[in-house]
Amino acid sequence: MGRDHGFHPVRITRIIQETPDTRTYVLDAPFPYRAGQFVTIKACGTLRSYSMSSSPETDTELMTTVKRVPGGLVSNWMHDHLAPGDVLETTLPAGVFCLREDGEAGAAHELTVPVVAFCGGSGITPVLSLAKSALAGTGRPVRVLSANRDADAVIFASALGELERRYPGRFEIRHHLDDWEGFVTADQVREFAGGDTHADFYLCGPAPFMELVENALLAHGVAPERIFVERFAQAADPPPEDAPEREGTLTLVLSGKRHTLAQRSGETFLESARRAGLAPPFSCEAGNCATCIAQVTEGEAKMRVNNALDEDEIAEGWVLTCQGEPTAPHVTVVYED
Repeated sequence: MGRDHGFHPVRITRIIQETPDTRTYVLDAPFPYRAGQFVTIKACGTLRSYSMSSSPETDTELMTTVKRVPGGLVSNWMHDHLAPGDVLETTLPAGVFCLREDGEAGAAHELTVPVVAFCGGSGITPVLSLAKSALAGTGRPVRVLSANRDADAVIFASALGELERRYPGRFEIRHHLDDWEGFVTADQVREFAGGDTHADFYLCGPAPFMELVENALLAHGVAPERIFVERFAQAADPPPEDAPEREGTLTLVLSGKRHTLAQRSGETFLESARRAGLAPPFSCEAGNCATCIAQVTEGEAKMRVNNALDEDEIAEGWVLTCQGEPTAPHVTVVYED
C-alpha cells in the first residue's frame, strides 16, 4: 500500500519549552508529511502518538509537541529524560486530520472556503500545523478558537500572534480562558462559526469539548461532511468473556504464523487476537493512530471508527484492527511483518 509502518531512529536537535508542561521536540527526520498528521513514538515499552506542530509548507524541520499528562507514562518520561542529541524511535507520519486537497474538495473554488478550527488545550498542536499550511499554501481565510484553563496554559501564543500579524485579514485567533469566561458554550460555538456554515471545521481537544462543539455546529446547520475531528477517545469496553460465538472463523496471521479461531459477536480483530494469546501491535485503541493496522486478505470487515486510513488504503483491504470486526463467515487478517 506504499505506507511504511516500521519504526525509524530520529535524533532530537532542539527542545522548545512552550508552557510549563508542554514541550516541542524538533526532530532530524526528513519524512514527507501533510499538515495535521502525527508520528507514533515507541518508548517505555509502549507506543504513543503525538501530532506535529510543524508544517511542510513553512518549516524545514519536523516538530512534534507533547504535553505532560499527570500519570502519563511516555509524556512524563519525555519531559524528564530527553535532551537534544537523544534518539527516538518513531513511525513515518500518518493520519487523515488534514486539509482537503483538490481531488477531495471537488471544484477548485472549494479551496477558497474558510478554515475554522476549535481546539482545547494541546488540541492546538495539529491545528497550528493546518493553519500554517492553509495560510502559506492557499488563499483560504483561517479562524481559530483556542480554549485553555488560563493564560499560562496557552500553547503557541507567540506563534499564533505572529500568524495574525503576518496575515492580517486572513487569520484570526480567539483565546478563550476558562478562568475568566467559564467553559465554552454552544452559543459561543455558533457565534464564532457565524455565517460560515460552508467552511471546513476542524476540531481537536478533550472529548467533552469535542462533543459540545460538534453538536453545536450540526445544530447550526453545518453539514457533517464539513466537520473533521481528531478525537482523543478512550478505548471501548471489551466484550464480556462469555460473549456468544457465532458461525464463522477468523484467521490472524502474525509474524508469518496463522492462528484460526471462532468468531465472537461484538469482538474486534484486536480483541480476538488477545483472546488467542497473541500480542499484535496497538497504541490508541481509538481508531486514531494506525499502529494496529493489518490487511484483510479474505472475507470482509467493517470499522467502527476510522481517523487514520484513507479511502485508497481501505480499498486495498487495510483495516484498523482495534476498530475492525468481521462481516463475512470466513475472514483472514494479515499483520505486517
